Amino acid sequence: MSEAVETLPLERAPARIDATPLLRIVVPVVLLMGWWAETALHPGGLIPAPSEVGVALWDLAFGGINDDAFSQMLLPDLIASASRVYGAFVLAAAVALPLGMLIGRLRLVREMLEPTLQVLRPVPVTAWLPLSMIMFGIGPKSAFFLVALGSFFPILLNTIFAVRSVEPRLFEAAQMLGVSPARLFPKVVLPASLPGMFTGLRLGLGLAWVVIVVGEMTGVQTGLGAMIMDARQLSRTEIVIAGMAVIGVAGFLSDYAVLMLGRKLLAWSPQHG
Repeated sequence: MSEAVETLPLERAPARIDATPLLRIVVPVVLLMGWWAETALHPGGLIPAPSEVGVALWDLAFGGINDDAFSQMLLPDLIASASRVYGAFVLAAAVALPLGMLIGRLRLVREMLEPTLQVLRPVPVTAWLPLSMIMFGIGPKSAFFLVALGSFFPILLNTIFAVRSVEPRLFEAAQMLGVSPARLFPKVVLPASLPGMFTGLRLGLGLAWVVIVVGEMTGVQTGLGAMIMDARQLSRTEIVIAGMAVIGVAGFLSDYAVLMLGRKLLAWSPQHG
């Protein structure tokens, strides 16, 4: 007589909680608490409390608190700086990407241009400030030039490295499949280099937001950098910090947009898929 075998129901594994969003805010919360504690222990110091910066940021965006020259100027200043950042970034990418591909692929071009570029690359953007004002005058053109210059070298160097890092076996495989030498670049070099190029674009756009403050020291009337410089001269430290926060958020969102675009266009790549 066979015995009935009792089957026990399978226990479901407990659902895992994704702690990634919490991990991302740990450091900002700790820094904010440390900032608040420092200003609470030393009231009346030169560093404003987080609440003061929050009030200044609200007044910059919506007004109704201080009603001074900075009130409701956040949106116009942000639009002015963003137009310079994105315009200069597009110009830098339009020059750096093809030039980087030529330098990385053609030895003749590399020998002609690479030494000069390596000499110019270590020169900081701030050192170009007086010369840019002489060449382009005081105003937006100088700021545009400085931001484009800051974006140019990260894009160029990453493009050169990406092109020169293409594995030789890819060329051998392409030739075995009948790809002509004239079509090796669009069929092999360009697709293999795109992940590195997108890394350069992210670095270049991030550096453009870094340089915008220096660029807007050239006498422009509007922009986040101009706002920060005016607030510094008036000892409005809370507005300086508020402007820094806005630049940080704008740079973060810009980098995230390029990252998402890279993941979408390069889903086939292990680095971006």
